[in-house]
Amino acid sequence: MAGAAGGRFVRARAAHGAGVIALDRPAALNALDLEMVRELTATLEDWRSDPGVWTVVVRSTSPKAFCAGGDIRAMREAGMRGDDAAVTAYFSAEYALDALIAGYPKPFVALIDGYAMGGGLGISVHGSARVVTERAVLAMPETSIGFFPDIGASFFLPRLPGGLGMYLGLTGVRISGAAAVECGLATHYVPAADLPALERALTGPGAGDWDPELLLDRFAVVPPPSELAGRRAAVDRCFGPDVPDLAAVRARLAAEEQHREWAADTLAALDAASPMSLAATFDLLRAGAGAQLWECLDRELALARRVARDPDFHEGVRAALVDKDRAPRWPSRPATAI
Repeated sequence: MAGAAGGRFVRARAAHGAGVIALDRPAALNALDLEMVRELTATLEDWRSDPGVWTVVVRSTSPKAFCAGGDIRAMREAGMRGDDAAVTAYFSAEYALDALIAGYPKPFVALIDGYAMGGGLGISVHGSARVVTERAVLAMPETSIGFFPDIGASFFLPRLPGGLGMYLGLTGVRISGAAAVECGLATHYVPAADLPALERALTGPGAGDWDPELLLDRFAVVPPPSELAGRRAAVDRCFGPDVPDLAAVRARLAAEEQHREWAADTLAALDAASPMSLAATFDLLRAGAGAQLWECLDRELALARRVARDPDFHEGVRAALVDKDRAPRWPSRPATAI
């Protein structure tokens, strides 16, 4: 494959030994609809066996967002009308794309500048290199919309150090680029001002003469201390592998003495989330800790098909993306707790 290709929201070109994919749906923060997922998959499949492509780079055309997630609003609509075929088609295609990236035989470099959430992590975290800047914001915010961390998150979150994966998955907290490097979601930290030069080095004339890893190391800098600094022990105490259930998570947060403000804010985040989503997420991440990626994706697909019909999901997406009142009333919460 040579030259330029792509569709409405995905622009692809191959030159100088590099394949470049630019996500170009800024009005939706590059949220992945089914057409985009299929375009990304077709492009990567073409380049997989193309001897003229040695490295793949994925970026956004906008500094505001790399990719803010999947097409959750469309999945809510499909779930509400009982269109299981549409739900299955979307999530099957999205998860297959994530698996393709995870097993890609060539260097796969994601340049994350701005928001990378949900599906945005699916098309970056599974790759060989994830570059973040000081403007990067990463999160798996699904429990706040009545869903659960998917796109292989039940594989990669449990493999983060200590209790970080469970903390990120349950609370949906947003973390900085520096924190992403600290916990392992990102591999390199590059100032935003240097990102264009890095991209030119990776994709311009002469790029094929360099090992991409050497170029990344040349541009990367040591990130500043992150918001996780000093809290890691508290995160491990409250969310670590030894915590038996959600009730114990809450109990440990309530008893946290060294970081009381953080613990109170974290409890508030759990209280605001969908109870159904919290329970599903806890069980999913525990199960994923000892599973292979394909097993995690299969389990996530089965759960996604069920959750798409769940009233919590419909209510969460309504509050976040439809009416935008940010005030979900979770059907799964007992009436006395509202």
